[in-house]
Amino acid sequence: MVSALALAFYLAKTTQAGDVFVPVLNIKRSELPLRGDSVFFLQKIHIPESLLIFRDEIDLHALHQAGQLTLILVDHHVLPRSDAALEEAIAEVLDHRPIEQKCCPPCRVSVELVGSCSTLVTERILKGAPEILDRQIAALLHGTIILDCVNMDVKIGKATLKDFKYVEKLEALFPDLPKRNDIFNSLQKAKFDVSGLTTEQMLRKDQKIIFRQGIKVAISTIYMDLEAFLQRSDLITDLHAFCQAHNYDVLVTMTIFFNTQNDPVRQLAIFCPHAALQMTICGVLEHAHSPSLKLTPVTSTLPNLQTYLQGNTQVSRKKFLPLLQEALSAYFDSMTIPSGQPKTVDMSREQVDKEELDKAGTSLISGLSQDEEEPPLPPTPMNSLVDECPLDLGLPKLSPEAIFEKCSQISLSQSTTASLSKK
Repeated sequence: MVSALALAFYLAKTTQAGDVFVPVLNIKRSELPLRGDSVFFLQKIHIPESLLIFRDEIDLHALHQAGQLTLILVDHHVLPRSDAALEEAIAEVLDHRPIEQKCCPPCRVSVELVGSCSTLVTERILKGAPEILDRQIAALLHGTIILDCVNMDVKIGKATLKDFKYVEKLEALFPDLPKRNDIFNSLQKAKFDVSGLTTEQMLRKDQKIIFRQGIKVAISTIYMDLEAFLQRSDLITDLHAFCQAHNYDVLVTMTIFFNTQNDPVRQLAIFCPHAALQMTICGVLEHAHSPSLKLTPVTSTLPNLQTYLQGNTQVSRKKFLPLLQEALSAYFDSMTIPSGQPKTVDMSREQVDKEELDKAGTSLISGLSQDEEEPPLPPTPMNSLVDECPLDLGLPKLSPEAIFEKCSQISLSQSTTASLSKK
């Protein structure tokens, strides 16, 4: 998100032609609340959400057909299948991940394996037009690099020499930027704050899907005490509605929080209205040995819900998935249905139906989801045009004229902020 905003700012300030550069955030506007760190950061930097343009608000295909579209892919280099027709409009890719040669479009490709794409944007600004960099943009880039590079922790090793170089350059240019620990801790806290979310939003925030032979299982990670989650009003009604809306047969909720001794506590809840399926899954999980979950059943009076304390806190969702696959195999064996390999698809951003899952392939890219295999830290903020197109829910709300009007508002807002900063 930040890389797209900052690069569009740079191009708008340095391009002489009459082109308009619009940062498009590739999520639906309704999904922004799921990104607590992004919401917090935008508010902190005084960027109104009303000025942002989201993927479900603009018809890129119509602009392309009208010959009015040029794309720059930021922080990724693969278009989803639904946007395959837009590939010929791509002028550049700016990314910090290894290139998938078969998927990368034939255009200018700027790729360097650094910890944050915002580092590459910072480099371009400071080398191309350092005079345009104001404190607002500097703070966005600075905070994002620190976030992506896990507070520049050399033990974790995400930060490269170039990441360190440009964080230090930003700090030298703007000495009043927040301390690294302060901004990192505040963003991490915001990322895990689910207090303002509905039950559905909490379940969708960090989710994966297993789909096989007509059985669809959702696995959601929630960063709170399971007891507090179970006390939410109308929880069972919400769980039923959530599963029915997305055709889930089973909903597995994995919770994690830290106790007063700062030790991780993991808990598990299996919601399934199908008694035989739930019994098989719970049986396999309770008796699993590779690895052992060390489950202790927790009494619950809620219907169709089995809850556990997970004694083996080393088993993250990534390690849990094979056990769930084993449970599905056991269920299909008991039904005398030949078992195959389950198909796992990351669904942290878009909820798609069974047909879409079959054709998703590698075009679905992790957005909100982050396995706990790594430290529980905020993921890289997503930028423009990297996931499935969310236009299926209706016509876009922005015409080309409205885009120009929004860009004028953004420019005015930036000018006002810069003026206030100087005062």
